[in-house]
Amino acid sequence: MRPVAARTALVNSRAMRRTRSRALPSLPDHLEHRFTDARPLQEPAAGRAHPARAHPARAQLSYTSPRSRRRMRPGPKRHRARTALLVVVSLLLLAGAAVEIARHESGPALSPLRARIVSIAESQLGYRTDPPDSYCNKFSAYWGSGTATGCPAGLRSEEWCADFAAWVWQKAGAVVVYHFGTGDLNSASYSFYQWGVAHGTWHPVGSNYTPQPGDAAVYGLDVTTQTAVHVAIVTSDPPGEKGPDVVNGDGDRTGFSVVETGTDQFKADVHSPGGLLSGYVSPTSPATPASARSG
Repeated sequence: MRPVAARTALVNSRAMRRTRSRALPSLPDHLEHRFTDARPLQEPAAGRAHPARAHPARAQLSYTSPRSRRRMRPGPKRHRARTALLVVVSLLLLAGAAVEIARHESGPALSPLRARIVSIAESQLGYRTDPPDSYCNKFSAYWGSGTATGCPAGLRSEEWCADFAAWVWQKAGAVVVYHFGTGDLNSASYSFYQWGVAHGTWHPVGSNYTPQPGDAAVYGLDVTTQTAVHVAIVTSDPPGEKGPDVVNGDGDRTGFSVVETGTDQFKADVHSPGGLLSGYVSPTSPATPASARSG
């Protein structure tokens, strides 16, 4: 027989095994999922402290929600690129504005008469004859020149670049005498040359005269035959160009017979042969004395 102490130890050992083999009591439904869905905490590698335990404040600050990330400012490189783009666009806009100012403000300040001439000429841009494949126009009709045959009421037909230039000058308040006598303005482009000579306001190319807005530019002048190919209103004379910027009456680049602009126009805005720039005629104000008409 085993000693009493040995039997007591054996009984206690069996009792402990029976207690361990019993099933644990079931948990209520509202608590069971907390344990069954819980994920085991992953321990950090050996020698490394858990970040949440070692630095709880830093762990909380390192998290940003997706919405917060969308609102974050762009990085320094992106900010510098955007700033550089804005600078380039601003410089281009300023350069464009400077070119336009130079086109209209080259030379001395415009007199009121010259400013009105440019404004009135530019206000007619886009005008075209009616019918569009004819020379029926309102400027010749204003002077009673040309023929009314085949034209709608209020229009008359003829090539009308000189009629347009004379109309602009008169509407602006310049001195204009429209007749067919020598030295008068009329439907012939050559009449502007004669007018300039008679009034001391003719400036041939090569005379070192700087054309001014409001001048009439004469093209294809031939004194021997007393003809000229074209006349246009000067709007500016930018430095470095061979010819002035002008407004053409009876132009034919953008239509059969229209009012249109010409840039650096050293040759007439027509398909006729020749037509190179010959000189300029300055407008005369009613109050301008004869001694001051050369400008």
